Amino acid sequence: MAGHSKWKQIKHKKAKTDAQRSKVFTKVLREITIAARQGGSDPAGNPRLRLAIQTAKENNMPNDTIVRAAKKGAGELEGQALEEFWYEGYGPAGVALIIDVVSDNRHRTVGEVRHVLTKHNGSLGENGSVSWNFETKGVITVDKKRVDEETLMAAALDAGAADVSDEGEVFEVYTDPTELTTVADLLKKAGVPYESAEIQKVPKTFVKLSAEDARKVLHLVEALEELDDVQRVSANFDIPDEVLQQG
Repeated sequence: MAGHSKWKQIKHKKAKTDAQRSKVFTKVLREITIAARQGGSDPAGNPRLRLAIQTAKENNMPNDTIVRAAKKGAGELEGQALEEFWYEGYGPAGVALIIDVVSDNRHRTVGEVRHVLTKHNGSLGENGSVSWNFETKGVITVDKKRVDEETLMAAALDAGAADVSDEGEVFEVYTDPTELTTVADLLKKAGVPYESAEIQKVPKTFVKLSAEDARKVLHLVEALEELDDVQRVSANFDIPDEVLQQG
């Protein structure tokens, strides 16, 4: 999962501007709303909502805002008619893309996504055109500076994780999607701090990119993630280390 891990490392190096924080708030609020719609507004019985609330708190979102979004999602308060779906497509060098979206207007969203793809030499694909190459997994990211591999491996296996991978500056703990919050909670209880815990679409195979193609793909992914309706972008690229070092 080199593409995902390295992309996250590059994003973490970027300055957190007010505009970026605002977009994070928007995406997290939409995740809370969708999670509550699917499983109710009580986080105790809704693992996806519990995870979204945790992310919101990590980004210093006010508790009143969190509660209001959950109640809107569950229909306890009036709110937007949001729906969750995804697009499949291709980027430069044939990189496969899955673009997860939460939107109140499919027509607007597909136009915005298509515009960004076209501008960056990408294209939309049909449903199923690339999703066969991705698996949905729980992914817990752990900073290498916070824990050694042997300690993490023992704690992760005890918690019921499926695997642990060395991804350069971080370790990634993989779980069944339904077990993500349980494993994350058990890691925390075992004294293992983690950077993030989220459901991801993980590629089965990767496209190894040249430095030039890597920059083009990164610009495309960043432009897609800048769209308000886009929650996340999954892609099967492998970035050269020289690009990562440049950030």
